Amino acid sequence: VRAQGDTYQVVADVSQFEPPDIVVTTSNCHVTIQAEKVAEDGTVCDTFTHKCQLPEDTDPLSVSCALTETGTLVITVRRR
Repeated sequence: VRAQGDTYQVVADVSQFEPPDIVVTTSNCHVTIQAEKVAEDGTVCDTFTHKCQLPEDTDPLSVSCALTETGTLVITVRRR
């Protein structure tokens, strides 16, 4: 978690996954990133999971995500 002015950012490289394969959830000041690549035969061939705790002074309703063209997921949370 990096402080950027009045926000915090979490950055993850998920370039090996397609956007529909990526799920971001928040709960109790935690952010969880999960991604799963499924092969054509239905088997899971790649997974990614990352959990991190957000600082206490974050606004939990301000979480936003953006996926860059290079496959970097940027999660931004405002500070209170």
